[in-house]
Amino acid sequence: MFSTVLSRSILKGFIVTVACVTHVVLAQTSEPCNSSDAVFYNGAIYTADDKNWQAEVVAVEKGRIVFVGKEADAAPWYCGAEKRIDLKGSTLFPGFTDSHQHLEGIGKRTRTLSLFGIPTLKATVAEIKAFAQTVPDGEWVLGRGWIEREWQDEQRFLTAADLDPFTQNKPLFMPRADGVSAVVNSKALALAGVNKNTPDPEGGKFERYDDGTPTGYVLATAMDFFRNILPPESDQYTQDNLKRGMQVNVSQGWTATHDAGMKWREVQQLKHLANNDEMLHRVYIAIPISESHKLFQNGTETLAEGLFYLNGIKVFIDGTLGSRGAALLAPYSDADHSGFMNRTTKAELMPVLEQALKQGFQVMTHVIGDRALFSTLNWYEEAWNGLPKTKWKTEDLRWRLEHAQIIPPKQQDRLAEMNIVASMQPSHAIGDLNFAPSRLGYSRLEYAYPWKPLVDKGVILVGGSDAPVEVGDPRIEFYAAITRSRLNGTQDKGWHPELSLSREDALRMFTLWPAYASFQEDNLGSIEVGKYADFSVFDTNFMTAEPSDILKANVVMTVVNGKVVFQNLTNN
Repeated sequence: MFSTVLSRSILKGFIVTVACVTHVVLAQTSEPCNSSDAVFYNGAIYTADDKNWQAEVVAVEKGRIVFVGKEADAAPWYCGAEKRIDLKGSTLFPGFTDSHQHLEGIGKRTRTLSLFGIPTLKATVAEIKAFAQTVPDGEWVLGRGWIEREWQDEQRFLTAADLDPFTQNKPLFMPRADGVSAVVNSKALALAGVNKNTPDPEGGKFERYDDGTPTGYVLATAMDFFRNILPPESDQYTQDNLKRGMQVNVSQGWTATHDAGMKWREVQQLKHLANNDEMLHRVYIAIPISESHKLFQNGTETLAEGLFYLNGIKVFIDGTLGSRGAALLAPYSDADHSGFMNRTTKAELMPVLEQALKQGFQVMTHVIGDRALFSTLNWYEEAWNGLPKTKWKTEDLRWRLEHAQIIPPKQQDRLAEMNIVASMQPSHAIGDLNFAPSRLGYSRLEYAYPWKPLVDKGVILVGGSDAPVEVGDPRIEFYAAITRSRLNGTQDKGWHPELSLSREDALRMFTLWPAYASFQEDNLGSIEVGKYADFSVFDTNFMTAEPSDILKANVVMTVVNGKVVFQNLTNN
C-alpha cells in the first residue's frame, strides 16, 4: 500500500509529467493568460457549493483555488498553467474529511495483529494463537479488532479462558473493535493485580464469573489497569505510527481528519512532523480531558498552513452499544441493566467546560446512549448558564457530540436549538444494526442513527469512521450514509432506510460540514475561489453510480494544498 504513496520529490516528477498533457481549447486564444500552478479538467467536478454545485475546470495557484467554472471560461487559466491535469473522466470532490478517527491507532494497526473480518470465534482464537507463538515469553501479545457480533459460530465476548492455554508466559491485551472494551489473559490480570477482590473502577467494569473471578473481558476505565503497565513506546515508534496513519488515510482518499482524543505525547510527535514538512494531510486535534490542563496552558496551535490544528478537548461519558456499556434511559432489552456512565464524572467535567468557555476551546464529547446524551446536554447548558457570557472568549462554540447514536426526537430538537454539532459514523450503523434490535428493541430503533431528521432540523452533521474501530474507508462511509444497508445491499427489520441521507447531504457530511465543525469553513469544505485546493478524486461518480459500485471505486489521486500526496498509478 505504502509504495504507492509518493514522496514530495516523486510528486514533483509526477506533476511535471502531467504538465505535458495538451488540450485543444488552447489552440487559439487572444485572452490574456492567468498564472496558475495546475488546472484540473476533463472530469466530473462537484464543488459542494450550492451557488455552483458542478464545474468543468478548477485552477490552482500557491495551494489555493483561483478558478472554478466552465470549460468555455477557462482558456486564460489553461494558457497560464504550469501543469494541466487530465482527470480522464474521473470525479473530483472537495477533499473528504474523516471527522472522527484516531490517527496513531490507524498507523499502529499496520504493525500489530489485526482481527478485523475474521468470521468465527474459533478462527479468531486460532489467529491469536499463531501470532502469540511469534512473541517471546515475557513480552506482550498485542492486537485489536475482534468483534463477536460478526462471528458465525458463537457470538460471545472473548475471555481469558480462550487464550490462557497458549499464553501462560506472556501477557495479552487486545481491544475489541469498539476500542472501549478488551480481552486480557490471566497473566495480564496477575500483572495488573486484578482478582476477585478488585472493585470495579468508576466508569468501568470487570466482567466476572458467579464467584467474582474476572473473566478477562474488561470495559472502559477498567482497561486502564492494563494500559498503564504496557511497556512505553519510543518517540520514533509513535512518529512512525502517525506517518503510517497518514499514508493509509491519503491512500483511501481522505485529505483531512479530526483526531478525537490524541494524547499530548502524540500531539508533540505530530507537531514535530508538521515542523519538518512531513504532514500528508490536515489533522484537527482534540486532546483527552485528562490532559486538558496542557491545552489550557499552551493554547491553540496552528502549523504548516493549517495542516496541524490543535483546538479541542475530548470527553468520554459512556461506553458502546455492542459491549452494553452505552448509558440508556431504560434497560437493555437483552440485559438487566442500563449501561454505565462516569468515564468522566460531572465533578471532573464542569471545571473543564468552564475553562473551555473562557479560552474558546471546542468540546467534543463521546456519548452513545440516550441517557449519556441527555445528561451531557444538561451539563453543557449548566456550564453555559453558570458563566456570564462576558467571560466567554466567543459565543460561537460549536461544541460537539461524538457518535450520538440514540437520540429521541426531543433531544434532536435540543441539538438544533443549542447549535450542537453531531459527529456520527455511518459505518457504525450498518454494523450495529445487526445486533441493535436485541440490545434496544425495535421501538428505540426509530430514533437510532437518525441522520436525516437531524439534517432536516438544521443540525450540522459530520461524518467519520472512528478508525481504527472501523476500516476508515470513505467509500464505505458514503455508501452507508445513503443506503443504511449491509455491504451486500441487504437490510433487516428496524434498519429504517428513511433515516438515510441524500447523496448531496452525504457529500456535505464529509466535506462542507466538517469544515464548519472545525472552524475552517472559510478555507475548506467546498471548491470555491480562495479556499485551499484539497481534492479527493475517484474513478467512480458517487453522485450517480449504483451504490454497490461506490464500494468498488478506486482512488485516483488525493490532493492537499494543491499537491498530489497520493497517486494510484494503476488508474493512469
